[in-house]
Amino acid sequence: MKKIDILNYITNFRKAPNDIKTHSQIVSQLNVSDETLLNQLLLELVQSKVIRQTEADGEKAYQVISR
Repeated sequence: MKKIDILNYITNFRKAPNDIKTHSQIVSQLNVSDETLLNQLLLELVQSKVIRQTEADGEKAYQVISR
C-alpha cells in the first residue's frame, strides 16, 4: 500500500474532486490487513496538508485538499 493508492481512492479530480471517504470505506476498498500502516500513512498525508481529516456520518473521514 502506498500513499498514492490512498489518494487515488479518496478522489478522482475529474469526476469527484471534493469527494470525502470515511476511514472504514478506505479500509474495505484497499483491503487493508495492517491498519497501523494505513493510519501512519494517513497521518503523514494530514501533516503534509495533502488531505484533511473531517467527520462524516459520525466517523473519521478524509478529503484531498492539495493536488
